[in-house]
Amino acid sequence: MKYKLPLEYKLDFKIVLTTVLYYLSARLGYFLAFHDTTTLPAWPPSGIAFALIILLGRSSWPGITIGAMIANLMAFWNNQALPQHTLIAVSSIIAAGQTLETLVGNFLVKEWIKDDYPFKSAKNTFRFLFVALLMSLIGAFVGTMGLFVNGVINSSDLIKSCFTWWVGNVVGILLFTPFILTVAARRKLIIHTNQVWEAGIFIASILGIYSLIRLGYFNSTLIDSLPYLLIPFLLWLAFRFSLLAAISGALISSLISIYFTIHSSGPFIQSSASDTMLLLQIFIGVISISTIVLSATVTERAAAQNELKLFNVNLENMVQERTKALNDEIDTRKVAEDKLIKTNMELSKRNTELDNFVYSVSHDLRAPIASVLGLINLAKKDKDLTMKNTYLEKINNSALQQDNFIREILDQSRNSRLEIKREEILFQPLIDETFNQLKFATATGGEVERIINVNQTGSFYSDRWRLKVILNNIISNSIRYRNGRDPVIKINVEITERKAHVEIEDNGRGIPFEHLDKVCQMFYRATDDGAGSGLGLYIVKEAMDKLHGSINIKSEEGKGTIVKLEIPELL
Repeated sequence: MKYKLPLEYKLDFKIVLTTVLYYLSARLGYFLAFHDTTTLPAWPPSGIAFALIILLGRSSWPGITIGAMIANLMAFWNNQALPQHTLIAVSSIIAAGQTLETLVGNFLVKEWIKDDYPFKSAKNTFRFLFVALLMSLIGAFVGTMGLFVNGVINSSDLIKSCFTWWVGNVVGILLFTPFILTVAARRKLIIHTNQVWEAGIFIASILGIYSLIRLGYFNSTLIDSLPYLLIPFLLWLAFRFSLLAAISGALISSLISIYFTIHSSGPFIQSSASDTMLLLQIFIGVISISTIVLSATVTERAAAQNELKLFNVNLENMVQERTKALNDEIDTRKVAEDKLIKTNMELSKRNTELDNFVYSVSHDLRAPIASVLGLINLAKKDKDLTMKNTYLEKINNSALQQDNFIREILDQSRNSRLEIKREEILFQPLIDETFNQLKFATATGGEVERIINVNQTGSFYSDRWRLKVILNNIISNSIRYRNGRDPVIKINVEITERKAHVEIEDNGRGIPFEHLDKVCQMFYRATDDGAGSGLGLYIVKEAMDKLHGSINIKSEEGKGTIVKLEIPELL
């Protein structure tokens, strides 16, 4: 279980943490000082305090002041030449200068760089270097003036002391601030398989350089130049690995160089301590700045490459999405065009049917009426009762013909506008009902033999009214156009796989071959005897289309006709 610090103690914790870390880093700085002198090649508290105030916020500045005060008191405490009030005054001024130094650096990072981790781009990295130079100058100037005012140093040492102090602060910031910020930003040290050999070569090279220096195998001039062989390897780290790896290499190399130099060993030893420290500081500054700048440049380039890859991926996705949208639009337009073509074809068909309908209705409705009127006039003039009965029979046939025509028109109208109604169908009763109605509706004499075979073991669902219209028209044609000799109508019904297969066969007159492909057209008559309107099979075809079924007519003139229907079940 994680312990969460109460809100009211967070500021106290920040100040205490900053104080402790500042003091410990100061002890490290004194540990790296030259023997028997106060000369410091690097001042770690400057870098650590700068990193802490960036990470913890401006409110942690009291910790810097307290830590600096304690560290300076401990440094000057053994100096017997300084009275206590001078010691306190000097420590206070130096602590104030170091606090001001850190606050100015934090202000410039927040307001100018505007990024707590400025090592993502070369521009911000150079700005960070400028901030380090400026803030270090402030701390060095205030501290040096504190020493001068209190008589610790004289005017001849003022500039030299300020410069040495300034360089030490800069080196401390360059070494420790990037390292802490990189670790705090959780920048992972990722080494790929192909980089393991590179890391091994780097370590071996460093050890080799160290061995050459320690053994003193080469002459002094060559040994003095050996440390600068580190620069290509550190640049290699910066280029091939992350900033954490590069700055860690620079930090370790710098600490090792300082350690051996303060122990009077290595290529940086000069005739005086100040010259030795200056040469060491130049070396540390060069490798730190080069490593940080190159790492930032590589990071910026990698970020640009990633953004470019992401842009290419997004662009490709956009192209794919746009292509898909265009394809969808094309498909939509194609569907709309197909629908428009079908609509135009249907409209053209309906216009043709309407023209035929108007013509046929005007003809087929008036013809029976004209016939009836003519027969009535003849009946009035003729006194023979036998002839009058003949006239009445003809009038009745004309009325039946007109009634059938009107009924077919009504059936066609209902088939066009009524929705499909799903009902359970029993074919045997439906066929029997159709025959019973036609027995009285057709003006033909004599019985027709019917052979009905229905194989229906389960339920079947379809539109009952449309099935009745279909059967009525086909069976009525078989009755109307029968032969005089023993008329027979055979009906076979088979229900299989959600389909009804209906076959209606008669031995009637048949349909001439040249008329077979046209008999389902509106008002088309295959015979000129005037018995039908030409709507019957057209209505059958339209009703079958509504039921998504199919019709197939086979006929041979003088032998009969076979009509096969395939009707899918309505789901």
